[in-house]
Amino acid sequence: MGDTFILMLIALAVLAVVDLVVGVSNDAVNFLNSAIGSKAISIRNIMIIASVGVFFGAITSSGMMEVARKGIFNPGMFMFQDIMFIFMAVMITDILLLDIFNSLGMPTSTTVSIVFELLGAAVIISILKISASDTETMSAIWNYINYETATKIILGILLSVVVAFSIGAIVQYISRLIYSFHFEQKASWINALFGGFAITAITYFIIVKGIKGTPFYDNINHLIEGNSLLIIAGSFVVWTLISQLLISLFKINILKLIIGVGTFSLAMAFSGNDLVNFIGVPIAAWNSYQAWSASGVAADAFTMTVLANKVPSNTWLLLIAGAVMVITLWTSKKARSVIDTGINLSRQGDGHEKFKPNPLSRTVVRAAMGINIGINYILPKKTISFINNKFQKPVISVTNKKNYEVPAFDLVRASINLVVAGILISIATSMKLPLSTTYVTFMVAMGTSLADRAWGRESAVYRVAGVLNVIGGWFLTALVAFIVAAIIAYLISWHIVMVPVLLLVVALLLVRSTILHRKKSKEIKKQLYIERAELITINGVIEESSDHISEVAQRVSKLFTNVFTDLAKHDLNKLRKTDKHVQKLNDEIDDLKDNVFYFIKSLDDTSVQASKFYILVLGYLQDIAQSISFISRASFKHVNNNHKNLKKGQLKDLKHIDDQLTDLLTRVSVVFENRSFDDLNEILIEKQQLLKDVSSSIERQVSRIRTEETSAKNTTLYFSILLETQDLVSALMNLLQTYEEFHLSRKNTEKQQRELTKKASI
Repeated sequence: MGDTFILMLIALAVLAVVDLVVGVSNDAVNFLNSAIGSKAISIRNIMIIASVGVFFGAITSSGMMEVARKGIFNPGMFMFQDIMFIFMAVMITDILLLDIFNSLGMPTSTTVSIVFELLGAAVIISILKISASDTETMSAIWNYINYETATKIILGILLSVVVAFSIGAIVQYISRLIYSFHFEQKASWINALFGGFAITAITYFIIVKGIKGTPFYDNINHLIEGNSLLIIAGSFVVWTLISQLLISLFKINILKLIIGVGTFSLAMAFSGNDLVNFIGVPIAAWNSYQAWSASGVAADAFTMTVLANKVPSNTWLLLIAGAVMVITLWTSKKARSVIDTGINLSRQGDGHEKFKPNPLSRTVVRAAMGINIGINYILPKKTISFINNKFQKPVISVTNKKNYEVPAFDLVRASINLVVAGILISIATSMKLPLSTTYVTFMVAMGTSLADRAWGRESAVYRVAGVLNVIGGWFLTALVAFIVAAIIAYLISWHIVMVPVLLLVVALLLVRSTILHRKKSKEIKKQLYIERAELITINGVIEESSDHISEVAQRVSKLFTNVFTDLAKHDLNKLRKTDKHVQKLNDEIDDLKDNVFYFIKSLDDTSVQASKFYILVLGYLQDIAQSISFISRASFKHVNNNHKNLKKGQLKDLKHIDDQLTDLLTRVSVVFENRSFDDLNEILIEKQQLLKDVSSSIERQVSRIRTEETSAKNTTLYFSILLETQDLVSALMNLLQTYEEFHLSRKNTEKQQRELTKKASI
């Protein structure tokens, strides 16, 4: 049996490394959002600062491993075997849960997940032990579980969400009234005071949140305890003077320094406090094994009271864990997805929105608009005008560099995000209140976004929906963590063979998740959302539209063939999958149309006339997508209702049309991919044959109805497919004709310009 537990320890060690990877991928959003979103510092320097913070935090985390040992359950009530089952269930659940959230690009709390996993696994093992006992009743479960901790965590979730959002909004609103969007125009002494306040808050945060509770703190304990106000006041004076010197003598932007120090402090806090979420359980398992193996008692008879003792962690293990976290920070693509979610929900400008509005978000926005109207009615007009001037956003000069991107928000908001999050976390820590760094940092960012008027009429309903989805995901984290950990603990306790089975399932799911995420990332790169800052010329319009047409032609060809093949086989499952791909195509084209505003804004002065052409192209692409969508829906509905299959003659006609349409769309795709627009006229001439064949198919079906056809549903479906195919071809031909006219007009213009240039040179 001892060999089994050794294998479980090895598995837990491997799971710890994997958990570090998936955990860092999710929690990186806590300390990277502000720096990356504001573009205050280069990505490389941000990563270096964060990496140093993570390493420093790993070293100072040795005194924070008790949550996995005695924070959730009473270890003296469990045997060694029970503890190993609980820990194995927790690690398996944690990896799966965090990887799901990473794949969705949703930030969640590793603290909440580990707490409720421990709670769920401990509860089910406790129930099994009570059920096997002749003397205990279910009321005895409170002897096994520290339910007070779970209650505090739940209250901490609610409290941190509300407080962080409110404080972030208030501080940002006041800061914007003081600085507006022109921080650089303020007097240096005001900036120095702001720098002194911000850096004092961050450094105090580092001391309270980072060093307190570690062995290093004992050496300086006598200097800090009882002197907090004096330390804060002294730090404020010192940092204000330093800030004034940096601004006046070295012309340093103090906001960038604040963002750099703030990023370091939050990275350190994450590593120092959340490291327990990833390696606390395996270390506790190792300590348990050491105590059991030295006892000589059976695994199901050795009580784990040893876990109630405080055992310092191995510094080398902490350093190795820190190294894994740093490597993940530099290499994880899923971390970027989670970071993008936070930045997109808080960015100042409009653009593509990740989340769809829902009834609740619409209700919240309408209520907020009503409150705003009431406030404007009460306040004097001069006051409203003063406030509006402070929130007037500056006009950003556009650069022609293709790799230029407008920052999601300015340096003032990035600084407020970091300072407020640091202050709230340090206050809660000093008061020993449970909270999640993810919840605090995310909700502060959302509060500052709201106060900064980043959620305008164009975007509010989407942003609110996104915030509600993220918050809902947090509560879902607790529920799913509890249930899944309980199920896995039960399976392991049922038979030890479930351990390798579950580990295999975890490996397969992680591989599948990675493959799907890479595929999704490639698809996103192909989708050209127009939210860039560089100017677009006529050549850019041609490149943009040609890529869209080539891509749509390829996909429509494949989708039409799939619909026909699946309909001929009466394959409902494949028709359902094809319909999802069709809907995805429609959604992408809708997104392109939604971004026409930003596209036209990006055109340079000599290319504005191309905007009408681009709008027409998108309109025809939408018509094509809607036609294939109707064909797909009609076919799916027909098969889903179990109607008769199409007749051989009908399938033969559709097969002929499919072959012709595939050939046509392939040629169109090649023309636009190669930019060989002179071949468009040839395709336009040959289109007539396809339209004639569609018309002939309609006539043949009319003849069948008069003689042999007996199914009204088949006739309805068949006519629907033919008529929509006709509309699809017509939309395609209108598109090609529009493009040919634009191409010829552009060639004539270029020819005239060459002739004028030639005459001028003579």
